[in-house]
Order: sequence, then C-alpha cells, then structure tokens
Amino acid sequence: MIKIISARALHDYVIAIQFSDGACGDYDAAPLIAKKTALTQQLANRTYFNDFFVDLGALCWRNGFELSPGSIYRELEAQNKLAKHSQAA
Repeated sequence: MIKIISARALHDYVIAIQFSDGACGDYDAAPLIAKKTALTQQLANRTYFNDFFVDLGALCWRNGFELSPGSIYRELEAQNKLAKHSQAA
C-alpha cells in the first residue's frame, strides 16, 4: 500500500509529495479547491491550506478533510507528474 511519507508546500496550492515507494510529485490542489465544497472552501485560505499534515500516510487538514495517498498517486501518474525512482537491489 502506497503512503505519503512527506509533504511540503511549494507555491500557490501546490504540494511536493514523497511516497513510500520512492516516487514523488508536485500535487496541484487548485482544481479541488475550485469545487468549493463544504470541506474544501476553508482550503482557499492559503494560510489554512499550508497547515496540512500527514497522518497514517494520508494528506490531512484540521477540518477533517483528507486526501488518500492512492488517489493523489494515481492523479499524478495520469498527468505524467509522478517521478518514479528505481530502487537499487
């Protein structure tokens, strides 16, 4: 199972994410925030957005909103934004 092992804010609503398999990518949350759901509306505030944390391998915010590592991984992969590093044997 893929997990997020680290995440850091870059710019705008982009987060650099490192996954447990060594892959990494820059996730742009702007399209998600633009949906303006009950949980994503708070994320439009950049200070609030940048206060994310990783819990049990998922990307989380204090309001209870969380993104699964698998969904972020698949999205980055589909957008060709996932850098996979081969692991040495």
